[in-house]
Amino acid sequence: MVDLMSILSANYKTVGLTVPSKTSYVAVDPKLYQGTWTGKYANSKTFKITVSNVSGFRAKVHYQSDATSKYQDVLVKDQSFRIGDTKFILTKAGTALIKNVVTDPATGSTYLDTAYATQSS
Repeated sequence: MVDLMSILSANYKTVGLTVPSKTSYVAVDPKLYQGTWTGKYANSKTFKITVSNVSGFRAKVHYQSDATSKYQDVLVKDQSFRIGDTKFILTKAGTALIKNVVTDPATGSTYLDTAYATQSS
């Protein structure tokens, strides 16, 4: 019984560290997001994110990296949005932090690719 309680306790601590956003969706400045964002991961793989039709807090996004190509309508909240397994976080005007979860097909394990992207219009 003690083992079960320690597992539950550890899980509550982990979940407690993740604070969900309590902010509402608000309109964003389209100039901050719209355009083409490019960057390179640590393993030299390049990526391109094209953000278009920014209206209010909605946008259309296309993510490309190697053979991966994803199109998605996104909602911008807290200066960030997700497209598939990739998170885009605006850090300052013209610069964004990109976090991409990658699954290794050989082992099934996952790892996080992190890179910065710069905006061009």
